[in-house]
Order: sequence, then structure tokens, then C-alpha cells
Amino acid sequence: DEPEDDVQGHQAALVEGHDVVVVSVRGVVPGAEKPEDSLVYRGVENVVAALRHAKDAPRLVHVGGAGSLEIEPGVLLADRLPRFLLPRDFEFELDGQVMALEYLRGVSDVAWTVISPPRNLTGGKRSGRYRSGKDRLLEDAQGKSRISRSDFAVALVDEIEKPHHLQERFTVAW
Repeated sequence: DEPEDDVQGHQAALVEGHDVVVVSVRGVVPGAEKPEDSLVYRGVENVVAALRHAKDAPRLVHVGGAGSLEIEPGVLLADRLPRFLLPRDFEFELDGQVMALEYLRGVSDVAWTVISPPRNLTGGKRSGRYRSGKDRLLEDAQGKSRISRSDFAVALVDEIEKPHHLQERFTVAW
């Protein structure tokens, strides 16, 4: 076992010299027993710790989940999913995404942004267009919440190149 300072120093060295660190992970630690065991929550916590120890810390851009978006004031998409039908690991992932966002909202000493996808990511072609919003799930006139993976990637790179959402979460959809 390495002392904690040595581990954090090593992690800080991994992020130094970069402009942005993107965290986009799924899953849970094998044998997970609580949402804190989701890879997203642990990943965000560990990257923030590394950034806090870096000499010239880059910005963190976290790819969050749609489940943390509101579908009506105070009600998250994750709240409306039939939990009894979900595998326990997926339930932990959903809760871990919500916890990661809440954790980041309490972080003021590291520059961060969260981008959440809409309900559906499609294999459609890149259109180069998208709408953006804050904490509310975006839907079109037919009630569909979607974007192609290509256009989602464009939105992610646009935010990296020209930050408009520092210390906040935003979402994109067609």
C-alpha cells in the first residue's frame, strides 16, 4: 500500500499538462452493495482529488447520465423508472450518476462541466446541429428525447473548445 499522498501525487501527474480531462464511465465495482460503488461516482471523486493536487489543473468534463435530468420540477427521469424491473447494478449506476452530479455541484475549487445526453442516443448520421438546455430533459414536439452519438460528440467537443458551462451541467438533444 502506498501512502495516500503518494497515490494522489501520482494521479495528479497523470492529469498535469492537459487542458481537459473527460470522465465517461459506466458500471459498478464487482460485488457492489451501494451506489457509491458505481464507477462514475468513484471516477469523478478520484479525478477531482487528482485535479486538486495538480500544479496546473485542467478542467474536468464529465459525461453524465440522462437519469439525472428533470422531467418536471423536482422529479428526475431516474425517479420515474420502474426500479423493480432494473438490475441492481443498473440501479446503482443511475443513483451513482445523480450522486456524482450532486458531488460536483459542491466542488468549487476545480473547474468542471457535466454534459448529460438525452433519453436516447441513436446511431443516426451527424447533422452538426443540436439544442442545449440545463437540467431539464429536452424533448422535441413529438415528445422524443434523442440525438445521434455523432452529434452528442460534436456537442462535447464544442464545450471543450469553447466552454459555456463552467461549474454547471447542461444537456443536448435535437
